[in-house]
Amino acid sequence: MRAVKKKAVAALSTLALVGGLLAGCGSDEGQAAEGGVQNISIAIAQVGDVPGKGNEVQKKIEEYTNTKLDIQWIPASAYNDKINVMIASSDMPKIVKVQYNPTVTSAMRNDVFWEVGPLLNDYKNLSAQNGRFFDNIKVDGKIYGVPVFSDIARATVIYRKDWFDKLNLKVPTTPDEWYNTIKTLATSDPDGDGKDNTFGLMLFKKYNEDQYSFTTRLGVSFGAPNKWKVESDGSFTPEFMTPEYKQVMDLLKRLYEEKLLNQDFAVFDSTEAEKKYDSGVVGMRVGVAQNGKSQQERLSKNNPDGVVDIAGLLGPNGDRVAGQTGNSGILAFPKATVKSEEELKSLLAFIDKLMDPEMATLLMRGVEGKHYTKLSDNEVEMSDFDAFQREVKPYRDNFPYVEGYNVPKLKDTELGEKGTALVKELAEHAVPNPALTLYSPTYGDRGADLDQMIADAQTKYIMGKIDQSGWEKEVENWAKSGGDKIREEYAEDYKKQAQ
Repeated sequence: MRAVKKKAVAALSTLALVGGLLAGCGSDEGQAAEGGVQNISIAIAQVGDVPGKGNEVQKKIEEYTNTKLDIQWIPASAYNDKINVMIASSDMPKIVKVQYNPTVTSAMRNDVFWEVGPLLNDYKNLSAQNGRFFDNIKVDGKIYGVPVFSDIARATVIYRKDWFDKLNLKVPTTPDEWYNTIKTLATSDPDGDGKDNTFGLMLFKKYNEDQYSFTTRLGVSFGAPNKWKVESDGSFTPEFMTPEYKQVMDLLKRLYEEKLLNQDFAVFDSTEAEKKYDSGVVGMRVGVAQNGKSQQERLSKNNPDGVVDIAGLLGPNGDRVAGQTGNSGILAFPKATVKSEEELKSLLAFIDKLMDPEMATLLMRGVEGKHYTKLSDNEVEMSDFDAFQREVKPYRDNFPYVEGYNVPKLKDTELGEKGTALVKELAEHAVPNPALTLYSPTYGDRGADLDQMIADAQTKYIMGKIDQSGWEKEVENWAKSGGDKIREEYAEDYKKQAQ
């Protein structure tokens, strides 16, 4: 149903584009107000509760950047659908946070958003960032916005160190080690309560979707490609047709058959899975390196003696980590509302100022004396993290920032600092998705349906509803339904871009 809805919205967008999307709203938002203050309208994602009007964080942003912000906070559950409707109707603010998906990239190709690539070198903070961040959002070799930067490689094993020590376990790297570790954690009563109530690993229903896919992350560590593999002849092979990825599916199938994996994983919600980890009944998970710290904090409330640690998700074939997009969205500038290159430059200047030391510190540390205290010129300590989460995080998660850039070092827990250091180390071993910025009209039209087809087939295979022959038939059906066409179009675009 979700895929059908996406397809319908994408079709609406295409019709609107063909019909003259750029005719657009004639709003005069963003024109300089009296006193030279720039009015800027923005659509971004709601993170937690919507900050109150006139709050201190937004005031400080407006004062430093000499702007008046009109922010439209859109709930995450409806975000992409809302943005797609905005694009289709041409009713957009000056800055809109978009995701790199077929509807958005189609709009970029149709000249809906300003190209900013040639201008970026004029902005000291934006031009100082790793070029990979910008390469990962290119459409036909052009850059149509500013990425909301995030770490390129973050996948780690977050595990119960006290259980591993007690059972003399090490962090697994091979399929057999993963099986044996999960089985031991599930059957050896690591919490010592005499009950059969622990899991080595739990999955939830979106375990194999998007860039956070458990199966992709584990498959890459075993030697599989990150979503797609470029063969020596330039052809493209999807991850699920490689033997290394099949190892992940066979591992999960075996765990499920032996009831070592939660039997309701296909319908299990991620929020319920979090509760299980927090309650202290699960020994291991794959997650973001920096989340080890928060996992420890939540576990300690239920189990004061529980100890969490993190380790790189590394396999038997050297250090391989699934590279991510390097952004949590793109700040794009619609031509329908940003009328001139001069106005575009003023908006880019606003974004660039948000990465100045004063703003970077505000977005990443909060307000001195309220959210953090200064220990020295180069180090601070959080004093009210809960308040930071409520009052600052909504802004931080929607604007560009890079930990370690123009911001004082944060004195953190040992595990928190380990997580920060580990993601920098893992970035050196990131395996990119070679199809990330390639163009496939078929994927734009039917990609969501085809992805869902394979995701559902994987679940059926793991649960024993289809056997190896049934799985191969599902893959053949995917190929005939458009998968082979996507492979051809990716190969064609890859060759074109390489010339």
